[in-house]
Amino acid sequence: MPRYKLTLEYDGTPFVGWQRQENGPSVAGALAEAIECFAGERPDVTGAGRTDAGVHALGQVAHVDLEKDWDTDTVRDALNAHLRPRPIAVIAAERAAGDFHARFSATARHYRYRIVNRRADLALERERAWRIAKPLDAKTMHAAAQKLVGHHDFTTFRSAECQAKSPEKTLDRLAVARAGEEIRIDASARSFLHHQVRSMVGSLALVGEGRWSADDLAQALAAKDRAACGPVAPAHGLYLVRVDY
Repeated sequence: MPRYKLTLEYDGTPFVGWQRQENGPSVAGALAEAIECFAGERPDVTGAGRTDAGVHALGQVAHVDLEKDWDTDTVRDALNAHLRPRPIAVIAAERAAGDFHARFSATARHYRYRIVNRRADLALERERAWRIAKPLDAKTMHAAAQKLVGHHDFTTFRSAECQAKSPEKTLDRLAVARAGEEIRIDASARSFLHHQVRSMVGSLALVGEGRWSADDLAQALAAKDRAACGPVAPAHGLYLVRVDY
């Protein structure tokens, strides 16, 4: 049975997240419906990351097994035809080895969080970035972010609903840079805890506003206590950019 690797982008605004749920439409559910319309079967769809409601993707990866050996361009184009007008696009479809797994074969996941730092409300970017009116010092945020890089117990930055067996993760990169009025926070790791990136971003925003220092951020990490975390940044500023294999 041929296995296909799918690379997708989507606007997470109208979805309850990647994973199928009973309380609304999901990205995986929409993809499964498109596969059924195209191939006449409804196989399991496995994604690299279970993005939350409102979170976007530029390079989500999924795998699916189909009974027929379809041309990869046909798979991509047929799925896109059946996904319209939902804001999901299959960027690429590739044949994958039988042991390829979108989630467990991944060696790194790369996320970007977008903050628009301005007084005026957002119009075009309303559901695609977090607006913070108070001026932020991106250089100070970047310096403080390095306190979180490495192998740590990230209990402070972990959702109470997180199902990971251990709060320990290795954060390979956490970079903060300004481009005009936009501040971009890029995070890379093999895997993340539930709400980890959004929790780190919310605390870094406190640093950028001058309310926390780098030492305050380090103390929050060392506390291993969810109560020590700053506010969790909203979902709509987060993007799954790329998954490495």
